[in-house]
Amino acid sequence: MTNSSMKRAAAATLAAALSVATLSTAYADITDYEFRLVQTDIKQGNGAIVAVRLVDKRSGKAVPDAVIFATRIDMAPDGMETMAAPIEALPSTEPGVYRFKTNLMMAGGWRLSLGAKIQGETGTLENKLVLKAVP
Repeated sequence: MTNSSMKRAAAATLAAALSVATLSTAYADITDYEFRLVQTDIKQGNGAIVAVRLVDKRSGKAVPDAVIFATRIDMAPDGMETMAAPIEALPSTEPGVYRFKTNLMMAGGWRLSLGAKIQGETGTLENKLVLKAVP
């Protein structure tokens, strides 16, 4: 085998390896992420803190720096969807954990609805999480 044919064979092998690697690369999708409640039972009352962790379901790792642009908390699990409470974002205490302050005025089931954009991903992540306000 001549030097030039060895180079061509090596180049062809490299090209084949790169195309296989490109085809087998798994791309993330917005459905690969989800919010999870840090605690499902939260003390009832004004100033209640609800914390959620944004997780990459493929690796189980927390995802920091998401932009949460939609939040709502209401009593839909107890059949009172129109009973909503104000909710405000708080600073995070750890990467990938997002905290909110709200008024869980009644004990019972509450639904936290979140809408977020994740850096580097297309689409919008939307999750509805159910928690319980306890006396």
